[in-house]
Amino acid sequence: MRGFSLVNLAFTAAAATNLLPFSAATPLVTRNNVSKRSSPIAPKVVIISMFEPEAAVWWGIDEFDLLGQNITIPGLSPLFPEVHCTASGEVCQIITGESEINAATTVSALVLSPEFDLTKTYFFVAGIAGVNPKVGTLASVTFAKYAVQVALQYEFDMRDIPSNFTTGYIPFGVDSPDLYPQNIYGTEVFELNEALRDIAISFASTATLNDSTTSQAYRALYAQEAAYAVAAQPPSVLGCDVATSDVYYSGTHLSEAFENTTRIWTNGSGVYCATAEEDNATLEAILRAAKMNLTDYSRAIVMRTASDFDRPPPGISEIQNLLYAHQGGFPPAIRNIYLAGVKVVTGILEGWESTFEKGIKAPNYVGDIFATLGGEPDYGQPADFITKRDLSLRATKPAFQGNLRMKRAMVSAKRRAAAARALGIEV
Repeated sequence: MRGFSLVNLAFTAAAATNLLPFSAATPLVTRNNVSKRSSPIAPKVVIISMFEPEAAVWWGIDEFDLLGQNITIPGLSPLFPEVHCTASGEVCQIITGESEINAATTVSALVLSPEFDLTKTYFFVAGIAGVNPKVGTLASVTFAKYAVQVALQYEFDMRDIPSNFTTGYIPFGVDSPDLYPQNIYGTEVFELNEALRDIAISFASTATLNDSTTSQAYRALYAQEAAYAVAAQPPSVLGCDVATSDVYYSGTHLSEAFENTTRIWTNGSGVYCATAEEDNATLEAILRAAKMNLTDYSRAIVMRTASDFDRPPPGISEIQNLLYAHQGGFPPAIRNIYLAGVKVVTGILEGWESTFEKGIKAPNYVGDIFATLGGEPDYGQPADFITKRDLSLRATKPAFQGNLRMKRAMVSAKRRAAAARALGIEV
């Protein structure tokens, strides 16, 4: 999710009141006895929510009853210890808790649980997010092709960086913000099934999206800036990419820095629009389970609805935008999780036998930067692909000795030497 600002906290009670018709049910109702289940539940869709408002919008709806079964399994969040499922088991929901650690551990607990058969399940991340006003606006519904872990970098305070730097974030193993990282952890970028994303967009586009007069007034402020023209428009459904960071960042400098990160790390094809805390962690857990044939990573969908702008409009300060301005996007963003999301879920259920049971063939690479599941990513460096190298060689490769500054200097020197050689200069 995108964490609360102070103003969002102040308006949470009002938002909850507006959502009451959709959250009258509670996960604490009497549970069905599932202890004698003879076979695992095999859901067609698992909805992944990150905190209670995102989850509650699915409870008490007309389309299906997610509280038909409430199943406790080890490893879930202590705040949300149950998997909620319909009586048939076709649709289930987990609530991960906020942040990357909570998402990774909760989703891992689910995919490793013997209570469930998830080999044909569609994993539907459905939460709120911040939004880039260059690409979207409040209450818009976004579907990602890429999830980028933008904060996985060196970080310097802006007051400590060189005068020619525009950001204090520098990719690992290099010495400039505009270079591709040389030290790869494997969770930097995840690519999702583009064909499935486009189907999800087509389903969601049939929904009538919710909005608010407050968000309409706030988004109108962005019309003064040509680059933010989209932000002044009504909410829509669009395909663009999500940034993952445990830090609730805000402001023009950081947002532009992570636009840059998204572009570089996806080799120019990623479009940064949504800011969230959990998605790379969730996808990593699903992907590792796919490696063990417990899930199908190509069936993952990431939908984020826009609750707040990641930077201010003209005339509003960065601090005012984050902490004090009432943007009005939280209630409609929560509501649109259901309005758009239910179209995706019911679309999968209704087309199960004809289309979705067998899976949607991806026209693009799907997976992580390591190529853990095979194939060849269209981003990253081939030397980092697991399918292109012998992992046993890593154990014999001598570790670099020295401090970080020395290492950065060495990498920089090697790069300059390679550039010189390419120009025919002897070094």
